[in-house]
Amino acid sequence: MSDPISDVLHRLRIDAHAMWLAARDPRTPPLARFIGIIVAAYALSPIDLIPDFIPVLGLLDDVIILPLGLWIFVKLIPPELFSEHRATAEIASHRPVSRKGAVAIVIIWIAVVALLAFYMWSWRYW
Repeated sequence: MSDPISDVLHRLRIDAHAMWLAARDPRTPPLARFIGIIVAAYALSPIDLIPDFIPVLGLLDDVIILPLGLWIFVKLIPPELFSEHRATAEIASHRPVSRKGAVAIVIIWIAVVALLAFYMWSWRYW
């Protein structure tokens, strides 16, 4: 017997990965691609809007943003396309975790924050 919470989290992780794969697929409509990339990047990123160490609120953003974004994304693409990418994501979930990928995502977020800070700082003294 498996834990229901673990099953839901596993399914959400698989669907987030499938959304990332589908968002990069040229058969996906442009609006769905945009939404999918934003939501999947947020889901796969170690950085949250509200940090996870804050009790209750830290997980609340993940509980709302991910399922809502996934639901919107799935409604915008053909079901067979998402099923194809879900199967690929399920197979990929059995592979070891990539530490290099996690480091790359953190570096990207740091670069984005640094660019925004630089942009805002330059406006202050312009």
